[in-house]
Amino acid sequence: MLHPDRLFPVDPSVRALARSLYDQTQALPIVSPHGHTDPRWYAENQPFPDPAQLFVVPDHYVFRMLYSQGIDLTQLGVPRVDGGPTETDGRKIWRLFAENFQLFRATPSRMWLEHAFEDVFGVSKRLSAETADEIYDHISDCLQKPEFLPRALFERFNIEVIATTESPLDELKWHEMIRQSGWNGRVVTAYRPDPVIDPEFEGFATNIERFGELTGEDATTWSGYLAAHRNRRAFFKSYGATSSDHGHATARTENLSADQAKALFDKGLTGRITPEEADAFRGHMLTEMARMSLEDGLVLQIHPGSFRNHSAGIMNRHGRDKGFDIPTRTDYVRALKPMLDAVGMERDLSVILFTLDETSYSRELAPLAGAYPCLKLGPAWWFFDSPEGMRRFRELTTETAGFYNTVGFNDDTRAFCSIPARHDVARRVDAAYLATLVATGRLEEDEAAGLAHDLAYGLAKKAYKL
Repeated sequence: MLHPDRLFPVDPSVRALARSLYDQTQALPIVSPHGHTDPRWYAENQPFPDPAQLFVVPDHYVFRMLYSQGIDLTQLGVPRVDGGPTETDGRKIWRLFAENFQLFRATPSRMWLEHAFEDVFGVSKRLSAETADEIYDHISDCLQKPEFLPRALFERFNIEVIATTESPLDELKWHEMIRQSGWNGRVVTAYRPDPVIDPEFEGFATNIERFGELTGEDATTWSGYLAAHRNRRAFFKSYGATSSDHGHATARTENLSADQAKALFDKGLTGRITPEEADAFRGHMLTEMARMSLEDGLVLQIHPGSFRNHSAGIMNRHGRDKGFDIPTRTDYVRALKPMLDAVGMERDLSVILFTLDETSYSRELAPLAGAYPCLKLGPAWWFFDSPEGMRRFRELTTETAGFYNTVGFNDDTRAFCSIPARHDVARRVDAAYLATLVATGRLEEDEAAGLAHDLAYGLAKKAYKL
């Protein structure tokens, strides 16, 4: 199913060069500095339950496409908030998925899935209604073997380091279990403080109480709240964290006085804060997080521009992260200015910017990263981590920011078996782009080889301090 020259240029001479560049990066270890795999997998090292639980139920890329064609999430085994009935028969879920596999034609999901089927599980037939049971049985048999346990796959995938993402309210017990196990796979955490930074997050006041309990600080006071963040960031660093991550609706930053910030915080605790005030508080906290990064060295990631949980019905029935986060227009030039005025010239600060608004790449993001020493550009993300999106990212940012104001690739995924596929796609797309630059006289071949290595491996390690 997998063409050996997939994603390479069609011109024979450029394709040959792309293949040569790719061959030099194909076997490099995977550095996965930002993602959402479950640390429990690596801690307990138990077999994955069945093919449906591995490929369908947890993957919003998969079930959102099926839902868009009228297949209810309960039919796909996606849990309900109220604990109500959903399909639990893995084979039945898999058959429904297979009967509709044509929906994924030419999508990145199709490429990732087929790479995992073939390269990880040795499946050589296309998934369909006719082959559903055969492939289900084959993958099920594989999952019972020791070589398909999470740690064995981690090592087989040649993962050098992977970062998970946890809330400050997480006790990191799975990371502690990994540490105590003696296994040498490197799994680190990342600090995602949205539940205790966003006054519009459900249960914000209760979250703050818990935040205080975990840190021994009076987190209901402004000074205690900031101290609790410093405390928790240090705790996360003790489990390998090198970054924080912030998924705000906008890229807005503010640099408020302590009295202004305290007033907004107090209103947030009472639930009387307005949407505008909540956005201002989130914006101020990005600047506070940047200041803390100067103290403790954590890289600050900003993932803005998603209208989270756009469908109230799906949110109420199935909860967060169920395929209804939709990209929005995002301003960066004005939005980031308060933070950049405060700390933007600090060379010891590292802020990685992501976007779901591709129109901002050449107009705003590349010029900003091409000037401010603290800024770097994250790779094509989420809806745009496709071959086309990756190519557009390079075309729209290289002219102004170059390559070394970017941070390589990260897969940002919950789908464990797609990780090698995603990195393979990125390495192929970059090889194709670099080969085209060589063929058009804009790079020497030795420069392209060095860049291919950096884009696949070196830049991510350096940017995320790994």
